[in-house]
Amino acid sequence: MSSVLLKKACFPIEESLYEYLQDYGRLKTLPLQYFDLVNFSQSINVYNINGKDTLWETVFYEPSLVNEIHNGLKQIYSLLKSDGNTKALKHLSVDRIDYCTFGNSKPFRIKILNTLNDNYDYYYIKQADASRVFGLELEELLSPNRVNYLVHQQTLIEEHIVGIPGDQFMENNLNEDGHNEVRLAKEFVKFNERCYRRLLGDMRAYNFIIDITPDFDQIQYRIRAIDFDQQSYEGRRNFYLPQYFKENRPFVDLGMKLLSKESVEQYQKEERAVMAKRIHNDGQQLKDLLKSMKVHALSSPLKIENLKNEIASKEKNPSFLTCHSMGEILETLLLSL
Repeated sequence: MSSVLLKKACFPIEESLYEYLQDYGRLKTLPLQYFDLVNFSQSINVYNINGKDTLWETVFYEPSLVNEIHNGLKQIYSLLKSDGNTKALKHLSVDRIDYCTFGNSKPFRIKILNTLNDNYDYYYIKQADASRVFGLELEELLSPNRVNYLVHQQTLIEEHIVGIPGDQFMENNLNEDGHNEVRLAKEFVKFNERCYRRLLGDMRAYNFIIDITPDFDQIQYRIRAIDFDQQSYEGRRNFYLPQYFKENRPFVDLGMKLLSKESVEQYQKEERAVMAKRIHNDGQQLKDLLKSMKVHALSSPLKIENLKNEIASKEKNPSFLTCHSMGEILETLLLSL
């Protein structure tokens, strides 16, 4: 069986990463941990509006536990959104708790309702995995996107990222009138380059969203990763290039139809230049992150060996051959921008 089909192991967070998270404000003491939520008493499947199983289950707890769990979840939401300000807590309620066994991190999805205006929001509670934490932090430092997350021991809290899942967009929205297809194709080229240069793998359509923003005379698109489990894990270079996944073929076809080879190369250069500028602006923080990343075991020696050889050949840069960890491969890749 292909290694792509196997669930990735959860890599523990080492002390150096905890120190980094503490230094940069990501470490918080939480009233609940991930494993406080796993002892639910029953569950029911969640279906979408078309009656399709979403692979999520709404879970329920014994009455004696509900108040404690709901109060803890509201406090966590307050920590995530307002650094612990409790003024709004009395207006918040936990509308639903969902659980998914499909993902590597087996996440809980918390639906928070503001009773003043019936507005709702989501956030996620997951098992803390070093790969995912490094992926989130690299997204913050190297992409145009901002991510909001917290860590406590082996629990990870993630803000919900708003947008249309890529697979749903291709199925329901891609062929609608009014899209600026050239801009959409351009954004996929930049997203593809960004994923490769920071070694974010497995960006199939269901692992990213399309964020659509109407401008005064046209539509702007942003493709954002929402799954960071496969940060610097796989041993094949193509795994870090979204263009090679069959699930993303409609985006690839769009680019082949509308963009010239020269245009694609220009957009790739633009994205590398912007990433280089971000590295310059956040140089010390990125150095601290990579220092920790280089001492974490994020993959197997075989995958590391294979990836550095493939990248060295493709980039025509023998410096990769001296790398001994995924962190060193990533650092060398970023230095080559």
